[in-house]
Amino acid sequence: MSPLRVPAAVLAHARENTQSIAVLAAVHVDADAAIGGRAALLGLQPAGRVSAGGATRLMEGPDGWCALTLSRPDDVDAVPALLERDSVPGEPWDAVAQCVRDLGVAAFCERARMLGLPVGVLGETCSASMTVSTIGERGKQAPLADLLVVDLSSMWAGPLCARVLADAGATVVKVESAQRPDGTRNGAVEFFDWINAGKLSYEADFGDTTDIRRLLSAADVVIESSRPAALERRSLGPADVAARPGRTWVRITGHGTAGERADWVAFGDDAAVSGGLVGGTGAAPTFCGDAIADPLTGIHAARAALESRGRGGGELIEVSMSAVAAEYARLVDDDETDCTAVPVTAVPAAPLGADTDLVRRMVAERLVVPC
Repeated sequence: MSPLRVPAAVLAHARENTQSIAVLAAVHVDADAAIGGRAALLGLQPAGRVSAGGATRLMEGPDGWCALTLSRPDDVDAVPALLERDSVPGEPWDAVAQCVRDLGVAAFCERARMLGLPVGVLGETCSASMTVSTIGERGKQAPLADLLVVDLSSMWAGPLCARVLADAGATVVKVESAQRPDGTRNGAVEFFDWINAGKLSYEADFGDTTDIRRLLSAADVVIESSRPAALERRSLGPADVAARPGRTWVRITGHGTAGERADWVAFGDDAAVSGGLVGGTGAAPTFCGDAIADPLTGIHAARAALESRGRGGGELIEVSMSAVAAEYARLVDDDETDCTAVPVTAVPAAPLGADTDLVRRMVAERLVVPC
């Protein structure tokens, strides 16, 4: 089996960030395992213009390159509309690639985004620092073991950030609903366990938000990775829910929160392409690593959350996956290194909702107003 290879400078910079986490939280994060862990666990191999996970393709049009991800059933169901056909029998990728050639990358991606599909144009995103805004009062610095972290995120970047905080000693509550669980829960169990072990599992009812509002009010750190408007529509955004002093809110997005980009969906491989983080040459790009924008963003978000806690919190931290990829793209050179570290998970992740009652009791205790 061919090893996963990544640019040596990218791995070196990721190691620097994990060393910073070690200083902030006295916890070791293995950058090699974070970046190559899924591929090592599942035996995924690099495949040029097919992503290691198999759900994303790099395609060329007359005006450049783009990457489209078809990993969710809803995305696959949208392909006929994308191609303006009644149906697309069998394998869709040849027809999709032809559509890119016919329409051009810009027009194809505009149509894909109107349908809510995750797509990235090669190099469209510039490197940009994460945004840190003051949204509440500062709090007293507390030991990590005293922190309650609410993980509303799914897939890889957000859950990895939360896993780092759990390893550092915080109590992390993973929130899912029975109707829309984390998509990775239904995938390879080895990957889900690695990212989510050590977290309490809370089953939420987003139709009746009373309990989830209480949980968010009791949290010291909140991590979310939905599109910015998703929580606001339910009045569950950081400005909508009462906060403990010093609450840090980490918002991970695909392409930021400004303008039309706020509505663009992203997964790790297409976000990396958007940021220009690819292998190969300019005339013949290939995928870099395995959904590499995900683990890089997870590392950055964890560091940012810890730094915010050190300042006393009261902040909203916004991290864009494509912008993180663009930061690393500036480092890429011709030197690559194997990334073969296998993550170790001692215990499986909790079944969905296994700790709901326990979490409710914790929240009740935290929300008691002292006499």
